[in-house]
Amino acid sequence: MSKSNLILRQWPRYLSRSPFNALRCSGCQFYLRPASTRPTTRRSYATVSAAELQFGQPVHETHPHILQPGELTPGITALEYAHRRSRLANRLPKNAIAVLAASEVKYRASGIFYEYHQDPDFFYLTGFNEPGALAIIANDGSGDNHIFHLYVREKDPKAELWDGARSGTQAAKDVFNADESGDIERIRDILPPIVTGATEIYTDIKAFDPTRSTLFRYLYGSSSESEAIKKIVDPRKVKPLRPIMNELRIFKSENEVVNLRRAGQATGRAHTESMRHTFTLEKDLSAFLQYQFKVQGCDGSAFVPVVAGGRNALAIHYTRNDDVLRDGQLVLVDAGGEYGGYISDVTRTFPVNGKFSGPQRDLYNAVLNVHRSCVSLCRESAGLSLDKLHGIAENSLKDQLRQLGFDVSGDAIRTLFPHHLGHYIGLDVHDCSGYPRRYDLKAGQCVTIEPGIYVPEDDRWPEKFRGIGIRIEDSVCVGDDNPIVLSPEAVKEVDDIEALRG
Repeated sequence: MSKSNLILRQWPRYLSRSPFNALRCSGCQFYLRPASTRPTTRRSYATVSAAELQFGQPVHETHPHILQPGELTPGITALEYAHRRSRLANRLPKNAIAVLAASEVKYRASGIFYEYHQDPDFFYLTGFNEPGALAIIANDGSGDNHIFHLYVREKDPKAELWDGARSGTQAAKDVFNADESGDIERIRDILPPIVTGATEIYTDIKAFDPTRSTLFRYLYGSSSESEAIKKIVDPRKVKPLRPIMNELRIFKSENEVVNLRRAGQATGRAHTESMRHTFTLEKDLSAFLQYQFKVQGCDGSAFVPVVAGGRNALAIHYTRNDDVLRDGQLVLVDAGGEYGGYISDVTRTFPVNGKFSGPQRDLYNAVLNVHRSCVSLCRESAGLSLDKLHGIAENSLKDQLRQLGFDVSGDAIRTLFPHHLGHYIGLDVHDCSGYPRRYDLKAGQCVTIEPGIYVPEDDRWPEKFRGIGIRIEDSVCVGDDNPIVLSPEAVKEVDDIEALRG
């Protein structure tokens, strides 16, 4: 049975909304024939292919090379998005609501925008990837059911001429399965009865504080009256949504792990391919790597790459990438691809000329030994948190460095290894912001493991190691008894790295 047929059998509501079997084009507006499962006044519509319609993001009917039947975003079905909203609603008190806003478009200059990136919580619950939108998930008190409101920008031929297609309010229902929708420009009329009738309001929107320009503009026009929000929202009802969203997002579904694995596989292959070549400039290596992410199947880069030759690697987040790569140096590359919104975060350090010197090999193997050990402990049965793993990494690095002649007394390790061993990953590079690293790791969580050593130019350290920075990082999914390394295609053994230029 195909995935789409399975979804249609399991979820009649999706059956009534997903197939584009009868549509009418009316200017830029489109309509689905009323579904028999939700009787309405019968209409006679001319039919057009869904592929002839335009939406603000890919759908299977228009982009079958990107999305499989039933998928709303790559790898994630409409059914999974509905289950996520249901789980959120079940965590809310009866008749409470969660309110989330889409990210705004950010501009580097007038009329010149940055690449759009949706708010991860909003994306996680809706799959909607456009700006100018508001989502409300309500616990209607009826058990597993919930009410999903999605208010979006309406279709607008003039605006779409410049900025590309919008999905519009009808697609909010027909494609994204909203129970209620409307034009975001009318939100000042729509929102008050919803929020005033809610027992509690869970949100992290800064717009419930007038400093968030877009939603505040929708609600109050040009007014800057600080008391305006209090006219419709009792501040005592407002509670943070972040802790609930973290609890939901910290555990990855099977489909999410598949997406993370796809991102990791493409990222690993891109790293390995870059090690095969000789580069003389950091910017050339950076450009090649980002090109490879797309060639290998990613949508693009998850973050600005670090390509740090020589002592530039002593800066953890060095991203200028404008220096020369010199023979005899190491280059540290921290970069990852993104697939369907899910990211990979991988670091490799390798010799510019393809051959490790003696000191470089010794220090690299010291870091690699700790890396291997910590990755092996990414399993629920180990009963360890990221903080506990970090302590293990510090002690292990001390042991390795003593053998190389380092004085690691006092707080030396904090100088040589100044960052944390790892962080959670998912839709964000640092996923589930605020979720404590002191909690024991559980199966289904995904993290990075990235020990490193950065030796300053200081007489305290052995001279042959000064100016060397090494970090080795993989993305890992925590298992019950065994970890799943999501980026094994990025080679990391000394012999394997050197063999790439055999």
